[in-house]
Amino acid sequence: MKDKLYELARDDDGMSTVEYAIGTIAAAAFAAVLYTVVTGNSIVGALTNLIEQALTTQL
Repeated sequence: MKDKLYELARDDDGMSTVEYAIGTIAAAAFAAVLYTVVTGNSIVGALTNLIEQALTTQL
């Protein structure tokens, strides 16, 4: 009986519901931060400037 109880306590088959919830929240938070950074004026301005320089550079 003790061995069976130990096996059930050590069983790591997949993630539990709480682990899925924490992982989902962490992924959503990361996506929100990434979206904020990418859509910020400094990033958009830098990318626009980079593209303009690439298009106007003469070889």
